[in-house]
Amino acid sequence: MKLKITMMSALFTVVAFVFSGVASAKDLRLGLIVPGSHAWTVAAAAMGDELKARSGGNYSITTFPSGQLGSEARMLQQLQTGALDMAFMTTAEITNRIPDFGALYAPYLVRNVAQAGKLLNGRVAQGMLEKLPAEAGVVGLGYGIAGMRLMLNAFPADSAESINGRKMRITPFAPVLDFYQLLGAAATPMPLTDVYDALANGQVDGVDADMELVWKLKLYERGSTLVRSNHMMFPVVGLISGRLWSQLNEEDRALIAEVTKIHLNKLFEQYTDIEAQMLENVQGAGVKVVQAEPEFFGDSLDQWEAIWLKKAPVLADLRREAAGVQ
Repeated sequence: MKLKITMMSALFTVVAFVFSGVASAKDLRLGLIVPGSHAWTVAAAAMGDELKARSGGNYSITTFPSGQLGSEARMLQQLQTGALDMAFMTTAEITNRIPDFGALYAPYLVRNVAQAGKLLNGRVAQGMLEKLPAEAGVVGLGYGIAGMRLMLNAFPADSAESINGRKMRITPFAPVLDFYQLLGAAATPMPLTDVYDALANGQVDGVDADMELVWKLKLYERGSTLVRSNHMMFPVVGLISGRLWSQLNEEDRALIAEVTKIHLNKLFEQYTDIEAQMLENVQGAGVKVVQAEPEFFGDSLDQWEAIWLKKAPVLADLRREAAGVQ
């Protein structure tokens, strides 16, 4: 009888141990607005695989791409309440809360994604992440990138004057809104999922996008001219809920932060190849490509700079740091 009780006690101990391990495992829900095939979503999935392996199964990640959890504004609210664990989010929505982040969109701050990687991992941009917990209720784990911004237009576009009066789809936040308004365009916010049909039916005349979106969303089917201006970088920031972060021990925080930054940083290398391949694809589809340098935009760039030096004084520090980036 005593032996049976001892064996039962041992069995309960094992079951309790196993149950405890399962209960402590955490599946992190990560939201994105980009499609499932987008490099950001692929990076998030790879990050989840590495995190699961390195945590011994204590953490895993389920991704929700294509805005399944709502707009970025909605996802940021979910992060703040703890309803969402993580997000790979454009810094656009962060700019709506913290204007300093608008400085990252300064026209021709960098000329390519490699330079963007160096600047975003530099002192000024990394210091900006420190504002997030107090001012947005989230913790910034690092930056990645999409391709450099360009324009796909359903009209001939050989000069900035041709954009005057045109309806251009934009991501709805102040730096891009100011950029297109200074060009005389009617800036028109709309979700990415609506852009293809909007180009087809004339709801918009063109779109501010990157090469990957132009190809993977098949926007090139509805555009005649690609203005390859590379006029802005478009960072993504890895965010984790401040509420969740406060519940993690230091070891788990360090692991999640390290793995997130590794996979975000890989995007800087990947996009050099992605842009080249997608450009070749778009040209092969018969879209005219116009190469545009800063002179294309005339004095609108200086006007933008004057506006944003007042809104985001950190821009001056970013410009100085960017000047030393090769």
